[in-house]
Amino acid sequence: MASPPDKSKSIKLERYNSYIRRVNSTKLLNASSKLVLRATVLVALIVVLVLTLNYPKTGEPHGVQRQMLSSGFGAWEKQVREWGRARREGGMRVLVTGAAGFVGSHCSLALKKRGDGVVGLDNFNNYYDPSLKRARQAMLWKHQVFIVEGDLNDTPLLEKLFDLLPFTHILHLAAQAGVRYAMHNPQSYISANIAGFVNLLEVAKSANPQPAIVWASSSSVYGLNTHNPFSELHRTDQPASLYAATKKAGEEIAHTYNHIYGLSLTALRFFTVYGPWGRPDMAYFFFTKDILHGKSIDVYQTPDGNQVARDFTYIDDIVKGCLGALDTSLKSTGSGGKKLSPAQLRVYNLGNTSPVPVGTLVSILESLLSTKAKKHFINMPSNGDVPYTHANVSLAFRDFSYKPTTDLSTGLRKFVKWYLGYYGLPQRLKKQFRPLPS
Repeated sequence: MASPPDKSKSIKLERYNSYIRRVNSTKLLNASSKLVLRATVLVALIVVLVLTLNYPKTGEPHGVQRQMLSSGFGAWEKQVREWGRARREGGMRVLVTGAAGFVGSHCSLALKKRGDGVVGLDNFNNYYDPSLKRARQAMLWKHQVFIVEGDLNDTPLLEKLFDLLPFTHILHLAAQAGVRYAMHNPQSYISANIAGFVNLLEVAKSANPQPAIVWASSSSVYGLNTHNPFSELHRTDQPASLYAATKKAGEEIAHTYNHIYGLSLTALRFFTVYGPWGRPDMAYFFFTKDILHGKSIDVYQTPDGNQVARDFTYIDDIVKGCLGALDTSLKSTGSGGKKLSPAQLRVYNLGNTSPVPVGTLVSILESLLSTKAKKHFINMPSNGDVPYTHANVSLAFRDFSYKPTTDLSTGLRKFVKWYLGYYGLPQRLKKQFRPLPS
């Protein structure tokens, strides 16, 4: 009988081939890994080289860096020059600070629509929801208003803007707003309302030509004043809040720069501005939100039981006042940082001249929202608020025909219509809500 075939050689040969395959596979894997690593390093070096070549030089302002990285080197400068040019004969070239804010966005749009050149500046801080500021920015972009993202304290950025475009006017609306927030973050008011304003004036005084400046003060400067209606001739040396104190300081600083450097400066004391695209920290705004969502609202009253009242001023009337002040501003008189002759210095109230109790505001909102508010009446806390404001606007009427025309009911209807279009109506109210008249 034949002996069985010897398989040991074939088994050894198979084991050897398997070993060779594993070795070759390992070599191939190592080679591939090295190739991938080298390719990754090469790509990284190329990216670093590109960023290095396109990154701004040391010392460039932070705002400019953000613009360059987001829109490409040179793109934002071209946008500033192009959209900042006036489109009407004799038109202004206006730098609007706080352009993504409530008043700033409305004024920027109004200036642009009539043919003036407009460039915005805003730092998009998070004092309230930045997405609302971004939405205003997007709205302005559609009308060819470019907003540079940057801070008032960024001197190189401000100087860069003046190098790009010789502004004839500045509408300075950027500020840390709010009376009550000052008790939580006082330094933000010093940084924005005082240091930022001084920095802007420092750059403006050295510009050639020097721009005329219109800027937002506040009715809060009247503080503990008890004379009504509030007149520009009344005392403003008793501020009730840090916010008011910084605005009053701004008026004194403006006087100094006018006196020494010949800057033309106009301060506008706003009285409780409201309307579409408004600020969420304002009572009419968060009252609307809380009423719609079934939350209780705190309605302040004075210790003696009287209602708190405000001279609520609709945004369109404020815009008319801002443009009127710009249109009647005289040129600054300095050159090379030196005053050559006396320059214009003005202060005006911009209000509605019709104080309304906060309880009446709530009643109007209840009617517009078809919802009863859960009101909680409490005594006004010691947080810097004042119980009553009332504007005398005769000076503004005399000098640039300022005359408010929007009553509170009409203005709130327009605000609520915008609010519901922007935020929508809660599901629970859709059946009972009555559409607002157009």
